[in-house]
Amino acid sequence: MELCLCILAAGQGKRMNSDLPKVLHPIGGQPMIGHVLAAAAQLTTSRPVIIHGHGGARLQDFYAGHDLTWVIQEPQLGTGHAMLQALPVLSSGSLVLILYGDVPLLSAPTLKRLVEAAEPQGFSLLTVILDDPTGCGRIVRDEHGRIVRIVEHKDASPDELHLTEVNTGVMAVRAEYLQRWLPALRSENAQGEYYLTDCVAMAVAEGIPVIGVTPDSAMEVTGVNDRRQQALLERAFQAMQAEELMRGGVSLRDPARLDIRGELVCGRDVCLDVNVVFEGKVRLGDGVRVGPNCLIRDSVLEAGVEVLANTVIEQATIGSHSKVGPFARIRPETILGTDVHIGNFVEVKKSVIAEGSKVNHLSYVGDAEIGRAVNVGAGTITCNYDGAHKHRTVIEDDAFIGSDTQLVAPVRVGKGATVAAGTTVTEDVEPGRLVISRVRQKTIAGYQRPRKDK
Repeated sequence: MELCLCILAAGQGKRMNSDLPKVLHPIGGQPMIGHVLAAAAQLTTSRPVIIHGHGGARLQDFYAGHDLTWVIQEPQLGTGHAMLQALPVLSSGSLVLILYGDVPLLSAPTLKRLVEAAEPQGFSLLTVILDDPTGCGRIVRDEHGRIVRIVEHKDASPDELHLTEVNTGVMAVRAEYLQRWLPALRSENAQGEYYLTDCVAMAVAEGIPVIGVTPDSAMEVTGVNDRRQQALLERAFQAMQAEELMRGGVSLRDPARLDIRGELVCGRDVCLDVNVVFEGKVRLGDGVRVGPNCLIRDSVLEAGVEVLANTVIEQATIGSHSKVGPFARIRPETILGTDVHIGNFVEVKKSVIAEGSKVNHLSYVGDAEIGRAVNVGAGTITCNYDGAHKHRTVIEDDAFIGSDTQLVAPVRVGKGATVAAGTTVTEDVEPGRLVISRVRQKTIAGYQRPRKDK
């Protein structure tokens, strides 16, 4: 049977106190609804239906170019009303999986069990038992344990309020049932809304069993209504990521102090210290070690790389057995070769540095090409910007750049050349030559510094 996916994403999210649509708020660096789409994509390749309302234009702009069907719910009159708007785009012979854009941690295995439970009779429901079910719709079962209806908290009797099994709202239902039941929904309840959950009683009245399925964890079905819940799910998501990394052999100094906001792929024997943040797509080779308080974004660190504390690496490739940091910044379009050393308070931008070269202290290298076995002394800068355009600096193999050197681009330092400390290089340096431009030192005897009058 064809599986159709419907995601309800029309809520305003007033308690978020934000201009951003609630389902676009991030968990793990990805919008909440993005997690829902990713999980469902493991079950079906059919085009998802997104039911939107508040902030729908921003939601559509964010997912422009994605293969999605958009359905507007205006005004917002409850979950049943939302699904009623989607009926025209549902295939009558399909099984409809109904999800929520603000419930981001549902796993594909849980959804697979839900779909499999629905396939025989056409209706399954995800339920969960909570220690404190306040505010949640209660699952009402008969003496044989069969689900007979769902009662919302505001409509529940005192006895029903003692029930701890609650409705998550996530369900799989045959489209033909929805086509029959949704137009018959009524809004005579405390909220004055059309409840999708009333379909349960309709199914029971027709003798259609409603099969209950439970997730592996209550956190899977926890929704986000405010910033506190967003933070709670963020930490839960990061704990899941940390657990997966450790199962794969990654050593974490403290699993509670790690943030993965994208996709992280690790080789063997990787070691991550505390407060490391990964964003975008990051790949770490075998034996990579990352020190505390580092940010790594959209980068590749090859085998044996060591990143020392408080270092930022963005859109770069770090060659094997290189060492970067502490307090270094590697900016986009930088490529470091094998066994390159970038030290403390060094910034490298849009540069290629070849095997065995070192820029160890207090330097800026921008728009440069540095050859093999080059030593760049402390306080060296490439003067790459003339106020309007960027220019390139080339330093060939085995060159030695003394401390406090300014390389005014465009300029080339030849193979094996030496630039003396304190030199300003404005012209190309031929291979094997020494260049020096500092003023000759003078010594003046008997000099008295100016003094303030008493």
